[in-house]
Amino acid sequence: MLAGAAGLAAVAATAGAVVASGGNERNPAAEEPAANTARVERGALAAMVSLDGTLTYSARSDGSPYSASNEASGTYTELPDAGDKVECGDVLYRVDDDPVLLLCGGVPAYRELTEGDEGADVRQVNRNLHALGYDADAGVQIDPGETKFTWETEAALEELQGETGLEETGALDVGDAVFLPTSVRIAKVIGALGGHASPGAEAVQATSDRLEVQVSLDASQQREVQKGDRARIILPGNESVTGRVERLGRVAQAPSGQDDAVEAATIPAYIRLDRPESASGLDRAPVQVDITTRGVRSVLSVPVTALVGKSGGGYAVEVVRDGGEGELVGVELGLFDTASGRVEVEGDLAEGNQVVVPST
Repeated sequence: MLAGAAGLAAVAATAGAVVASGGNERNPAAEEPAANTARVERGALAAMVSLDGTLTYSARSDGSPYSASNEASGTYTELPDAGDKVECGDVLYRVDDDPVLLLCGGVPAYRELTEGDEGADVRQVNRNLHALGYDADAGVQIDPGETKFTWETEAALEELQGETGLEETGALDVGDAVFLPTSVRIAKVIGALGGHASPGAEAVQATSDRLEVQVSLDASQQREVQKGDRARIILPGNESVTGRVERLGRVAQAPSGQDDAVEAATIPAYIRLDRPESASGLDRAPVQVDITTRGVRSVLSVPVTALVGKSGGGYAVEVVRDGGEGELVGVELGLFDTASGRVEVEGDLAEGNQVVVPST
């Protein structure tokens, strides 16, 4: 087993003594029983990366909010408030008192849709009409994977229009709806009540209503943290919740004012909470994050402070043998558990041995 670079740095900082190189040898200075010892233990160890993070609502894969681009012309007569939740199929805002709906989908509205049209944008309309039950209300059955605008689509769309206050034309005008990937929570209102609604202008910014944690990884941490790694998040008030690394950013970000500082660039990582409801009511809250990057089971370990450097390279521990004699035992290092301050070791050791640690 070989210690990683971070582990070696930790050992260099904590190993207080340098002893002559060699195998197992008696330490003449340890004829008396050691006053400070620690037990060699067998058990699980975990390597962790500790970071500051921000609890916020998830949206696009890069952490930015969704943008709702308005395609209607007129005056904003109703707008949501920041923090409002809008479900797919509901009214997002109004222009000239006409509703603009939120529908689920990844293809932005770019054309009027009528019977006979075909494409991915038609499929997402069919999917919405079926998921919301408007095909059943119209007495028809729509295949949610259908890419054609059929007469069944027209009948179900008229039901949706009648329910939401749109003119019952059976066609979907480009300004009648905004398509976003999911039901949303309003993050920021861009349009102004009573202001001009211009086609192509941003009306609101939104996120999902699912909380996640965002952290920034420096260069060394980027090699350690992987998608799927477990995480523990300490919320304001010292409450602890768990999660898992869901995705890693692809573009490095330099700190503000340090565009040329390559070594200072970080990669964002996003952590999904196992139970998001346990953090409800918090947004943009600072949190502490511990990400478990590696783990081992049933290994021998000693406190990092028990390690001493050998003059020929490598490390040893001073084992207190029967009769109180100290014996220097060379060890190979494995996983460093930063939370417990222990390190995995292999050598002439057994569970329950006592090793010398510095006085505190």
